Amino acid sequence: MHKWSFKKVFKFWDFLGILSPKGGPMARKRIEVTLTPDEHESLSTYVAHGHKSAREINRARILLLAHDGHTDADIAKVLGVSHVTIYNMRKKYHHKGDQHILDVLHDEPRGGRPMKFDSTVEAKVTMIACSDPPPGAARWTLHLIADRLVKLDVVDTISHESVRTILKKTN
Repeated sequence: MHKWSFKKVFKFWDFLGILSPKGGPMARKRIEVTLTPDEHESLSTYVAHGHKSAREINRARILLLAHDGHTDADIAKVLGVSHVTIYNMRKKYHHKGDQHILDVLHDEPRGGRPMKFDSTVEAKVTMIACSDPPPGAARWTLHLIADRLVKLDVVDTISHESVRTILKKTN
């Protein structure tokens, strides 16, 4: 385990350009949240009605409490979120532009792992699974479908587990 000394941490912060002239970490400027009456009503209704993600409800509450003038420390204590979450929500609100206030609450799409097989492979798997089984077999197994896909040059290689997940997705 690597131990960090204060000297190393300050050196790292200096490298990132976030040290004040006195050598300590720079304080972030607090972004003010000023909601319009329509935005305030939308957020209040969003929190009060329906089933939503707890994360999105907390984000709405952060904006409502920040609009009411509560400090970040108070908001963090009441909602049980970190100061970074509050800062990020204030920043997201500040940069929302023409977006509706409720669009600010939702998560951005994440990258994730790219899809390995496209819709043509999925169509071929479904087509094979719905056809008559090969001679000598009572039904299609996952291994037989995988072998047939390789023989037909649909894919170079495919595991029976990938065939299973494709079939599970297509019902």
